[in-house]
Amino acid sequence: MQSSTVVVGPGGVTAEDVIAVARGEARIELSAEALAKVGASRRFIDELAAKPEPVYGVSTGFGALAVRHISPELRARLQRNIVRSHAAGMGPRVEREVVRALMFLRLKTVASGHTGVRPEVLRTMADVLNAGITPVVHEYGSLGCSGDLAPLSHCALTLLGEGDTEGPDGVVRPAAELLAAHGITPVELREKEGLALLNGTDGMLGMLVMACADLARLLTSADITAALTLEALLGTDRVLAPELHAIRPHPGQAASAANMLKVLAGSGLTGHHQDDAPRVQDAYSVRCAPQVAGAGRDTLAHARLVADRELAAAVDNPVVLADGRVESNGNFHGAPVAYVLDFLAIAAADLASIAERRTDRLLDKNRSHGLPPFLADDPGVDSGLMIAQYTQAALVSEMKRLAAPASVDSIPSSAMQEDHVSMGWSAARKLRTAVDNLTRVVAVELYAAARALELRGQWDETAAVGEQAPATRAVVEAAHAAGVGGAGGDRFLAPDLAAAERFVRAGGLVDAAESVTGPLA
Repeated sequence: MQSSTVVVGPGGVTAEDVIAVARGEARIELSAEALAKVGASRRFIDELAAKPEPVYGVSTGFGALAVRHISPELRARLQRNIVRSHAAGMGPRVEREVVRALMFLRLKTVASGHTGVRPEVLRTMADVLNAGITPVVHEYGSLGCSGDLAPLSHCALTLLGEGDTEGPDGVVRPAAELLAAHGITPVELREKEGLALLNGTDGMLGMLVMACADLARLLTSADITAALTLEALLGTDRVLAPELHAIRPHPGQAASAANMLKVLAGSGLTGHHQDDAPRVQDAYSVRCAPQVAGAGRDTLAHARLVADRELAAAVDNPVVLADGRVESNGNFHGAPVAYVLDFLAIAAADLASIAERRTDRLLDKNRSHGLPPFLADDPGVDSGLMIAQYTQAALVSEMKRLAAPASVDSIPSSAMQEDHVSMGWSAARKLRTAVDNLTRVVAVELYAAARALELRGQWDETAAVGEQAPATRAVVEAAHAAGVGGAGGDRFLAPDLAAAERFVRAGGLVDAAESVTGPLA
């Protein structure tokens, strides 16, 4: 069901627009201003095409083959050929939401009036998206320089009525068949148009936009689970006081501390100790939670700034300027996007690492301050959450490997014409895996902390401490309602962990906390 409409003009789009189209099946409308600018820039291309002087992308070959002047009768073939030859991806299919974001962001650049295509090309791109037709795009083929060439070429191939596409019913069929079924006429490319359809950072940018949205939710989720763990360990919330964070004025740190403080408001468990060795300070994984999550928040803020700039950009080579000049440039290089994709993978890995350390502390009877080993019902007979932590550790280990930056690599291509590339697509692909893994890591901490609080509540029946905070209680109750099992004897754990993952991924964790705290950062 198409839940909204996104109007595309010549001035770029927002992150919310990208997500609405990629994930929400929003319908696209083209503004009259965009169509007028596209038409005007096309007239410049037609004038240049009629001149005898060679112009890159209009009357020459591409890349290392740009030295050849192409005669008028061969130019339509040239544009078809670049799409066909560059649609050379391999490997597994890329997710539908990624392909929709990729197509929409290319349409955004085409609508800017800087690429020189005809208005009918822009209309066909919008028609394909609105019909729910999704080209088959493969995992490998982009080096993140001269754009995401192979992925964008597979999308452009669909506009020609060639290649494989997935229909709105999820069935893969030939593009010509699907276009005909939806009354869409394939495009016959003219000068510059093939090049314009495949020369941009749209794939890596689309994945960045979606990762930013997912990580914003996960950072809040991690603050909530850190608060649950702090409470279950009888830790102190005094370290969350705003005046402490004001003297180290990182905005993300202050936001995370404020979130934790809100979640813990009214707790009778914080600041107590159950054993004979009172704690002067909590362990770093508990005490420094706002500093680590806050650094992730500030990294995310920088990534969003880069994404917003790129969303306002028109990335193509050559570009058509307002005065009619057609100029070559290097704006297609993916370095700005690739760097922040790598930064986010580092931040996600560190957030996962500290969450895993808190989980392990909950399970260790020597460090959990009175909780049973592995939160087991009958330790020795029951193993409790021992292997849930193994799974969490395996996820964190993979995230550390994925945090190795892709953007420091470069493999020259196109006969050394493209001799320094960004690898931004690869950075985006590994970040998607990292985000999925972080969701699971947070889910395991939630599961462990919720069980620990239940067990702590049983112990509290005879202890001189108070009750859970209202917000943490609401989280535990909502998790149970979502299918996350409570304390008790050993059982098949995978379904409980899967339910916890769904609860975190769908935003249920944040919703449950906010039902008590109000909006969290």
